[in-house]
Amino acid sequence: MSTRESITGVILAGGQGRRMGSVDKGLVELRGRPMVAHVIERFGPQVDELIINANQNAGRYADFGYPVFPDDIGGFAGPLAGLHAALARAQHPLVATAPCDSPFLPADLVARLHGGLAAAGAQLAVARTFDQPHPVFCLCRRDVLPHLDAFLAGGGRKIDFWYATLKIVEVRFDDEEDAFRNINTRDELDGVQQ
Repeated sequence: MSTRESITGVILAGGQGRRMGSVDKGLVELRGRPMVAHVIERFGPQVDELIINANQNAGRYADFGYPVFPDDIGGFAGPLAGLHAALARAQHPLVATAPCDSPFLPADLVARLHGGLAAAGAQLAVARTFDQPHPVFCLCRRDVLPHLDAFLAGGGRKIDFWYATLKIVEVRFDDEEDAFRNINTRDELDGVQQ
């Protein structure tokens, strides 16, 4: 790991949690702890710097001990707005993302994404399981910020549309399909509480 470029990790917690009853999903308790605490525990050791993108409850997120910042684009514009804000604040040349509602994310997520990015000479690596891409689990070069800035300024919001304009590589995680489960609803939360 010491030979790779340094990586800033960003936890995307900027959504409205509409399917969860309009609550902040990262702060919803799973097995006695906020979901974001599980993400921090798994994602934090994989990166050199950890930051949190949140548009609500900044103080509660700051209690975890990491810098917290909102989207720079108003109106809960989605994960691209969170990535945009993270790229502007990252201290390192690579930025990895993980959502706050995926508490079981792979412990080797960043290493495998980095391997794919480096091997392909890509601008962005994204996780994929079988026929399902997971666009909010990515590793990208910080220098794509001006390109993303222009895409967002032009009204673009769809993450897969933006990805289609870059040199990307998909990294297979078929062996860890369950690790990408995200928890969007109360029923899904109940299903993983045991």
